[in-house]
Amino acid sequence: MVNVNAKGDRRERELVNLLDENGFAVMRAPASGAATDRELPDVLAGDAESFYAIEAKSSGGDPIYLTGEEVEALVYFSRNFGAKPRIAVRFDREDWYFFHPGDLHVTDGGNYRVKKETALADGTDFAELVGDSQKVTLDEVAVETPDDEQLDVLRAVESGALSAEDAVEML
Repeated sequence: MVNVNAKGDRRERELVNLLDENGFAVMRAPASGAATDRELPDVLAGDAESFYAIEAKSSGGDPIYLTGEEVEALVYFSRNFGAKPRIAVRFDREDWYFFHPGDLHVTDGGNYRVKKETALADGTDFAELVGDSQKVTLDEVAVETPDDEQLDVLRAVESGALSAEDAVEML
């Protein structure tokens, strides 16, 4: 008998390993949805600052769909458990991207959809999710030229004489 969910299981394990490697305590729910009458998220992950309940989906390239029930169950579980609900999507040859359920497109039938181009343009990437970076759009980038004091701070960071965190406080 062939396991039709083998690719999805492999992707979930991949996500669990990535979170673990980035300092999160992480747990994959065993056969989420099938092992119990209660709907469980695919992955629970926390790092003392952030705690997530994650429904993970992957696709070869077609849009990813979630039923309204899947999303409602995730939100319900997250609220009761004290976690932030996230939908994690991964398209072949792309990285993981994360969405709050409220940011997903709702179809006329009440289901949720994520297109590949939406994930790449609007999704939170893995580095941002784990706090290693923050997404900045072109509209948010200042067009003014830094003054001499700001340039000195930036040069100090570049040379290693000043940490990025200290530079942020100074700027």
